[in-house]
Amino acid sequence: MEMDPRRLLVLLAVARTGGVLAAADELRITPSAVSQQLSKLESETGQALLVRTPKGSVLTPAGLAMAEAGEEIERALNVARARMEGEAKVAGIVRVGGFTSFMRTVVIPRLPEWRSQYPQLKIEIVEDGFPPLMRLLRQRQLDAVVVEKDSTAADQDPLASGMVEEPLLDEPWKLVVPAGSLLSTENIDLSRLPLPWLGVEPSAANVAVLGRLRHSTGVRIETVHQYVDTLTALALVAAGEGVAIVPRLALTGVVQNQVDILDVPGLGTRHISLRRFDRRRPTSLPVDTVARLLRESAGAFDTRSGA
Repeated sequence: MEMDPRRLLVLLAVARTGGVLAAADELRITPSAVSQQLSKLESETGQALLVRTPKGSVLTPAGLAMAEAGEEIERALNVARARMEGEAKVAGIVRVGGFTSFMRTVVIPRLPEWRSQYPQLKIEIVEDGFPPLMRLLRQRQLDAVVVEKDSTAADQDPLASGMVEEPLLDEPWKLVVPAGSLLSTENIDLSRLPLPWLGVEPSAANVAVLGRLRHSTGVRIETVHQYVDTLTALALVAAGEGVAIVPRLALTGVVQNQVDILDVPGLGTRHISLRRFDRRRPTSLPVDTVARLLRESAGAFDTRSGA
């Protein structure tokens, strides 16, 4: 069924005003034009949309469904119009802190598009670990910070007074092992892996996963080495030095030679969220805009696809 969506707005006007004459007055077109648009819409849908009575026009069930679709179109147009009008007003510098995989995958590829969309808005990123980023946020040297945690772990740092947190993304943890090191990748026993676990920087969310595995398996899990960047972890795994728990996002666009990346039940997920101070501040419009852009970019990321 193909139709001109503009005709839905004509039908919506009739539904709201109760008749063709009143709708024509609201739309500033002739009653004949309204009737023609409605007739064409009925022809396109193959349904009777209006019943004309002495007291006005009444929508049929099909007409009500089409009018609701018209409301959705009207709402989308209003949102787009408000956004376009607001774009020229969004100006300033917003400094966002975050960890490597999120910045590299979700933020940086979208910066050219955002710069074009909001020419008066400058987004600066600061990449660092959790403790220094939160310190900068509390000191108001950052406007927002992207944080990570294992979905079952308690908050590393409770929210300060006036601070808010909103979810951005949940993604699975992956087990990374040297290529061909496991005889079978089915029913993997995490307590009996042939290699040691690699250690990760203490403030990273991966640490909580290892702690959870220690508790759930009842086996003493010791770590060797210590890495910060996923590229280092992959290099160590490829060299046969150990196995690692890595989030799906960190593997995006990364060469994965000589390693196997496995889904293992029980590994859980990494929760990513945005922390900032209360959005009701008078100067929050640029920060609100950046927060929305981050939510949209994170929402477009497919955590189900292969790395």
